Amino acid sequence: MYLFLKTLHIISSVVLVGTGFGSAFYLFCANRSKSVEAQAVVARFVVLADLMFTTPAVIVQPLTGLALMSMAGWSLTTPWIMWSVALYFLAGACWLPVLWLQLEMKKMADAAVRGGGVLPARYWQYARWWEGLGYPAFIAMIAVYYLMVNKPAL
Repeated sequence: MYLFLKTLHIISSVVLVGTGFGSAFYLFCANRSKSVEAQAVVARFVVLADLMFTTPAVIVQPLTGLALMSMAGWSLTTPWIMWSVALYFLAGACWLPVLWLQLEMKKMADAAVRGGGVLPARYWQYARWWEGLGYPAFIAMIAVYYLMVNKPAL
């Protein structure tokens, strides 16, 4: 059971970070293209990817992590685990507003496609916030990967 949960934990971490990074890359590029049609399509798929892949992975990660921790006899007070949990919550604190921003950006891009192809200034403000929240979230998740793999004595 331990190896099954560990495999599920690793796969869900890859899905979480991989989908997040891939989605962010494509929306980042679509925004740079200045093509409202591309922005609308990509924003639609980014929202869908978060619903289908990222959200389930966000749920599976702590469940499998807690189970693995218990099975291996580690405590929540183990320093690398405490740091991993804190960084996971930091990434989550960035991700939750990103979800809302993505939904709003999708709505604005869809409306712009239907109404003449001009995005409002608010779209670009949200895009800056969306991008700005992505950097600390990804850095935090890379640090969690480091901690999970190396389990350093801190």
